[in-house]
Amino acid sequence: MPRPSHLSPDNILRFLQVRSEPASTNEIAQGLHLKKTDHRPLFKMLSKLKKRGAIEELPGGRYRLPSRKSERESPGQKPLQYATRPAQPSSLAGRDEIKGRLVLHHDGYGFVVPDSPMPQLDGDVFIPRDGIGDAMHGDHVLAKIQRLGGVTGAQRAEGRIIRILGRAHPTVVGLFRYGAQHNVVLPYDVRIQHEVEIPRGRELTPGLWKKLGFSGADETSIRMRRIPRLEELDGAVVDVELLRYPHGGAPATGRVIEILGRPGDLGVDTEIIIRKHRLPHSFSAEVLNEAERGAKPVSETQRAGREDFRHLPIVTIDGETARDFDDAVYVEHRADGSWHLQVHIADVAHYVRTESALDREARLRGTSVYFPDRAVPMLPEALSNGMCSLKPHEDRLVMSALMEFDAAGRMKSSRMTSGVIRSAERMTYTNVNKVIEGDPEMTERYAALAPRFRDMKELALLLNARRNERGSIDFDLPEPVIEFDEQQRMTNITRSERNIAHRLIEEFMLAANRAVAGYLLKRGIDSLHRVHEKPDARKVLEFEELARAFGYSLGVEDLHQREVAVRHGRVPAPAKAGRPDSYGHGRQRGMQVALPGGELRITPQHYQRLIKKVVGKPEERIVSYLMLRSLKQARYAAEPLGHFALGFDEYTHFTSPIRRYPDLIVHRILKWALEHANNAPASSKSHLATPPGAEAALYSHNSLEEIAAETSEAERRANGAERELMDWKTAQFMEEHLGEEYDGLIISVQKYGCFVELFEVFVEGLLPINALEEAANARCVYRERDHAIVAMPGGDGRRGARGAHRSPVGARLAAPVRGRGAKPRQLEWRHGDKVRVRAERIDPMRKRVEFALVAQP
Repeated sequence: MPRPSHLSPDNILRFLQVRSEPASTNEIAQGLHLKKTDHRPLFKMLSKLKKRGAIEELPGGRYRLPSRKSERESPGQKPLQYATRPAQPSSLAGRDEIKGRLVLHHDGYGFVVPDSPMPQLDGDVFIPRDGIGDAMHGDHVLAKIQRLGGVTGAQRAEGRIIRILGRAHPTVVGLFRYGAQHNVVLPYDVRIQHEVEIPRGRELTPGLWKKLGFSGADETSIRMRRIPRLEELDGAVVDVELLRYPHGGAPATGRVIEILGRPGDLGVDTEIIIRKHRLPHSFSAEVLNEAERGAKPVSETQRAGREDFRHLPIVTIDGETARDFDDAVYVEHRADGSWHLQVHIADVAHYVRTESALDREARLRGTSVYFPDRAVPMLPEALSNGMCSLKPHEDRLVMSALMEFDAAGRMKSSRMTSGVIRSAERMTYTNVNKVIEGDPEMTERYAALAPRFRDMKELALLLNARRNERGSIDFDLPEPVIEFDEQQRMTNITRSERNIAHRLIEEFMLAANRAVAGYLLKRGIDSLHRVHEKPDARKVLEFEELARAFGYSLGVEDLHQREVAVRHGRVPAPAKAGRPDSYGHGRQRGMQVALPGGELRITPQHYQRLIKKVVGKPEERIVSYLMLRSLKQARYAAEPLGHFALGFDEYTHFTSPIRRYPDLIVHRILKWALEHANNAPASSKSHLATPPGAEAALYSHNSLEEIAAETSEAERRANGAERELMDWKTAQFMEEHLGEEYDGLIISVQKYGCFVELFEVFVEGLLPINALEEAANARCVYRERDHAIVAMPGGDGRRGARGAHRSPVGARLAAPVRGRGAKPRQLEWRHGDKVRVRAERIDPMRKRVEFALVAQP
């Protein structure tokens, strides 16, 4: 299956630009690796490009880009011609050129993240504001390196964009504004530096055309008509399709395709985030119909050949607001002290067949996305909340992992099978926890199941103990939870809580995922793996620096760094002893960079031992946060690279096929393995054609690599959208509480200020360095050696006298006053300091709250 982005106007234009002669539709389809099902959309796209003058159709049904003559004759009809420039083969890129994705900062500069790691470069390629050109955030670009700094093997690069290989933004969401000369849309993504110009008449959606009484034929004569200023458009949030990208100083142009509402309206923020991150959010009629056809009650034919578990008291355990129940569990404590664990997962592969419309949509989405007030599911509700949800007292098809453990919780054996269950009860984490804790009401209500829940707790504790022996890391960091009233207004932001019921489900799912991964590896069958690689040595060194301030260390043997001089690099002079205000005065010193001194011999036990040391300490939160930052991000891969944080040599995702596409792939592969118990798989490197309409399938290694890359990206996209909306909701909540004072903890120190996490409400915001200067009545600087912000005594008082007679709460006094005439004590702010702050303002660009320090008498 080709990636969904292969069929797009940009790719068609790029293909035609690369070719030296006109191309037929078949040649275009072959060149873009399209499937037969994409041919009809291809014809429609070619027709639209032809109407816009972006391409020419020649006799015989062949297409090419317009000739220079035709461009001059119709200058207003080439909106998409500058969408991309042709992607040159990698071999054509010189040694000083690099391909990658452009990541822009809202201040105008950016970085190119290379497509492939560049061993000689340290980090990404910096692109100054004047080197960006017409490129937009997220575009695939070719950059020319113009300047190198640093030392061999760790060089920093600066360059400029010389070619745009592919555009990232077919649409842009923003604020519509009427103008005297032309109308514009101001993008909500501050990293998109270009306004989008909306030509006259292009602001009208089909609904507005109908409202104004215009017919479709009027589009050709729109300039002759008077279009009134529409109230529902002025200042509205809109989604815009780009018709022309910025080029040579000419602005981007587009047309309004959707009006989302007014800024501040209920739910509009969620709609903005969905479109800003380009999350597929609506299902086609074909997909919905396919889901409805499959969502029929389980028949006798479907039950045939499956293991029947309907006689067992199997239960689901989920949150109070959950609507899709894709896992169910059963535990049995046997007379000899051994344990039997069953984990049953909804058999999504039975309903979502390979190469079907449902399958293509699920792959496109990659994962479900969960927002505070709604979800964007991977599958239609007919399946996700219907036949693939393990509802109580209803027959459901499942894939089951049946595991045997000894009395100490060590897995002795496991087997996988397809089955059918009938859940005995839909339980919640809260109620299971109450039963385990001995709550009389809940114990009586679930009297038949109460002994099972106590057995589950005992087994979960044993599994956790065995996992800890392997060095598994558990930070147990809370997540923000927004509380709403009946009118969907935010009332509070609290910390999520994990009780024993959460932990037992977590342990059972980990055991099932590991059992499936081990089974497929033992069979020699290629599959998708959930991998988490060893942390980068430089990140560990950075953590050690910060942890040293709290008196902690990971205790990694032979962890050292080498200081390497940077040629032509200079740094400000350090402060003289006893005179911190002298920082930066005097001769500059040679610059040095710290590089890891050798191979990093680190294991998860190093992290685990440190976690045990900080448990219950005031600095537990900040040290755990710093440890988490030092680790890499987990991802999907076609190779079994192990999971560092869990301490597992093999691991996969099997337990959530309703909401994660990799789990669905693993289900299909597992089904094939069970159906071919005595067959060896074909070579992993050979091309395996996945049969359409199958629920069991093998995938080639190349296909698995492609799916792993796509789903890892989809996961990052979903996490980014969820995080951004949570930040936005937090800013909206704090806007109602400006001027209020809170106690908080400094969890991060940067050159521009400190990030503070509040105790009363689970909110994080910035304490900017100018607020520290105002409170200290002195200039403040970032001290890199210990990651602290320090106030320089002898300030000029330009910030006013707020700090002249009061000490800001939370500032450390670096040295005691020693007698008459002693110099003022130095104020410092570091990780882990407690501060008293006031919610001062909301940064509209970054959607976050900014604090001011509260002074004490």
